[in-house]
Amino acid sequence: MVLDEPLSFWGGFDAQTGTIVDQHHPQRGHCIAGRFLILPESRGSAGTPAGIAEAIRRGVGPVGIALGKPDVNVAVGAMVAGALYGVQVPVLLIDDAERARLRSGDRVQVAPGGRLRSDPPA
Repeated sequence: MVLDEPLSFWGGFDAQTGTIVDQHHPQRGHCIAGRFLILPESRGSAGTPAGIAEAIRRGVGPVGIALGKPDVNVAVGAMVAGALYGVQVPVLLIDDAERARLRSGDRVQVAPGGRLRSDPPA
């Protein structure tokens, strides 16, 4: 799922349902559950790790996250989910060109070396 704008994981989405709730976000109402999330960057604060980890614990979080800018809070949220709940969610850094070629609905997986591999939807 490719997001057009940054997302706050603490207030911009519902960690109980995985739904984007930010009233100003273009993908408001969309659910990130089970999706590989591609976004330019996250928006938010130190609450981000809790929001991500809680969504993953409930089974409504993303299966992977690729960001255009590094964000330690996103990485910590995924690491906490791995340590506490045994659910591994990769967090990758991708450049603008790679992000621009991806489309919502593409099948995405992490290739060796931490690169994204994608195929158009079947």
